[in-house]
Amino acid sequence: MKKALLVTALMLIMIAGCGVNKDYVAQQIAESESRTDAKVGELRDQTDGNAAEIAKLQSLATQLGEKTDMAINEAKGFENFQVIWSGEINFPFDSYDITETAATILNEAGDKLGQNPGSVIEIAGFTDRTGSSKYNLMLGQERADAAKLFLADHFGISLYRMFIISFGESKPVAMPDEMESASKNRRVTLKIWGKV
Repeated sequence: MKKALLVTALMLIMIAGCGVNKDYVAQQIAESESRTDAKVGELRDQTDGNAAEIAKLQSLATQLGEKTDMAINEAKGFENFQVIWSGEINFPFDSYDITETAATILNEAGDKLGQNPGSVIEIAGFTDRTGSSKYNLMLGQERADAAKLFLADHFGISLYRMFIISFGESKPVAMPDEMESASKNRRVTLKIWGKV
């Protein structure tokens, strides 16, 4: 009888232990499901955000396509343009002041623009390698602006006929090992485009 009671007691302990194990397993499963649901929610939010970003990029691409079409339409009529005059002016170190020599060349450009009313001028500013790239880009812009202002002030050239850009130090005409390379690179190039 003692053996039967002992076996029964052991069986009850095992059954009780299984109940504890079942509760533990159920708790672990619930926690795992909770973590999985949270991850799924995060991924759903990211997917929604990505979809919104894609829609925004598609809209921007459409707008860019429309602007490109407009630019192409506006550029029509310039297919027959070619360079009809070119010149170059130089500047002292760290300066965008127009020198007497530069003024002589700009006077030639102004006369040519006056003789060709449908022409446009491309004005590109450059620097030597002294200083930071950012500063040189700004200085190249100031040099191109100075040439543009000279032409507008002295010849009344309309601003829409003058296009400026700065290349800073990025497109040297003379390499550092050449004589006076820095002074050659401190320049503005001028190109007048007109109909053939």
